[in-house]
Amino acid sequence: MDFIKKPMEIENRSMEIIAPYLKDLNLTNEEVKVYSRMIHAAGDVEYAPIIKIHPQAIAAAKAAIKGGCNIYTDVEMVRTGINKRTLAKFGGEVFCKIADDEVKKLAENEGITRSMAAMRTFGNSLNGAIVAIGNAPTALFEVLRLVNEKNIKPAVIVGIPVGFVGAADSKKALAEQAEIPYITVEGTKGGSPIAVAAINAIMYDLLGNDIRD
Repeated sequence: MDFIKKPMEIENRSMEIIAPYLKDLNLTNEEVKVYSRMIHAAGDVEYAPIIKIHPQAIAAAKAAIKGGCNIYTDVEMVRTGINKRTLAKFGGEVFCKIADDEVKKLAENEGITRSMAAMRTFGNSLNGAIVAIGNAPTALFEVLRLVNEKNIKPAVIVGIPVGFVGAADSKKALAEQAEIPYITVEGTKGGSPIAVAAINAIMYDLLGNDIRD
């Protein structure tokens, strides 16, 4: 069987396959790059019409990254997937507290999920940062509560939790709020690889070279 073996050729061909699904969405060049990476990560062109990017989200994320912002995640899979070496070039770090003892204790005491407790523990650190949620709807609900009740202001929220309980509702709430630019996906689809792809795509575009270098 003959098949493409070179990584860059595989990637280029993937983007060629994705492109027709984006042509009628009236996207900017920057949005096309982010959409393409998200769809590529999912392996699912049905994502094309359900990805939602706030008009200021990409610019806000680029400005925050260039300013050395940190990224705060709900789960280790998101933290692991974000290109930390690339982010470090701008002075930022990636944090996840879901396994911390203080977070476990808070979750037990308050009767909430650990990802929710982790976001609560981050607190004011979220100001000016990028929040990346790829798994837990409760984490996204908690960040939105902090925005509404505690005047916490992340630069951007990449909120793409996946699943059948709370995911669609949390993402709907994210898209309906007017305070913070966001990147999300409607409905039950999503997941850590999709959130990671959105952030890495933005850093890829900032550097103008292969994000995996």
